[in-house]
Amino acid sequence: MLVSATTIHGSRGADNVVTMVDVARAAGVSVATVSHVLNETRPVREQTRAAVLDAIERCGYIHNTLARSLVTARTRSIGVAISAISNPYFTEILQGVEEEAVRRGYTLLLADPRDEPDHEFTVVTSLHQRRVDGLVLAPSASPDRALRYLADHAVPAVFADRVVGDDHDQVAAENVESTARLVDHLAGLGHRAIGFVAGLRGLSTTEERLAGYREGLRRNDIGAQLCADGGSAAEGARRAVGELLALPEPPTAVIAANNAMTIGAMRGLRDHGRRVPDDVALVAFDDFPWADLFAPRLTAIAQPSREIGARAVQLLLDRIEDPGRARVVQRLPTRFVHRDSCGCPE
Repeated sequence: MLVSATTIHGSRGADNVVTMVDVARAAGVSVATVSHVLNETRPVREQTRAAVLDAIERCGYIHNTLARSLVTARTRSIGVAISAISNPYFTEILQGVEEEAVRRGYTLLLADPRDEPDHEFTVVTSLHQRRVDGLVLAPSASPDRALRYLADHAVPAVFADRVVGDDHDQVAAENVESTARLVDHLAGLGHRAIGFVAGLRGLSTTEERLAGYREGLRRNDIGAQLCADGGSAAEGARRAVGELLALPEPPTAVIAANNAMTIGAMRGLRDHGRRVPDDVALVAFDDFPWADLFAPRLTAIAQPSREIGARAVQLLLDRIEDPGRARVVQRLPTRFVHRDSCGCPE
């Protein structure tokens, strides 16, 4: 039975270890009721639950999570494979993941796949082998091996920020219309040569934002596509801006497709003696905390990063509870943050 699986050390008098028996006495309930509260194996009246939790706190009881996991086949831990170390944008998503996981009583095991498919596969297998209950993953541009592993081992997983395939729950920002809105804004200021610094090809975020850029050009009747590959990195974006400025008819405005590339685009414009926004307007997909500290302050699309992380955890726990439920794809709205790097007053 469940109680026997949780380590019981006997009465507190012998070795001063608090047991479920002690908690039950303090709360005036049975040991089985304490077990149901701790292990969530049966509904308990809220008043009784509150009494048990109060007794746990007063007695200083420490639950044996390992023993519980042996009985329930769950560890109440979530694996997170997100490049939060190598990509600062993901830090806010990770904060949302952590806040929601803690609120729901889960711990996190974090690994950085570095957007490298081989390392991503290693990370996914390693987290699974540590018996996490499920994974939150921001897939790389070539996640095939990792996806096959998830499918072969029936690992509950949710994709955050980047969407891929049809087999998993996914949550991300709306990318296409958000990027088109940046083009609309620049076109409304009179720009007809609008450059676009694209991210790493193969990522859903890159392809969708590129599609949004093209849609913005189309509906503003702008024929010239001025695209350069920034590889989702600052140095790549710096080089991409140099390529755009070397064109026979260089852009008068530039859109950087993520926050790292925004930094590189600024460096590239500075390298070529261009002032923002006097010579070239600059707008970005991704807002970040220091964006309004730039001179000029950066006009940008702000993503609901923390909400993406929190929603990912919610979807994952729903999937763990009901593996057969229909796949869920959520797209969260972005926010246009109007500052003055676009060349107009806020």
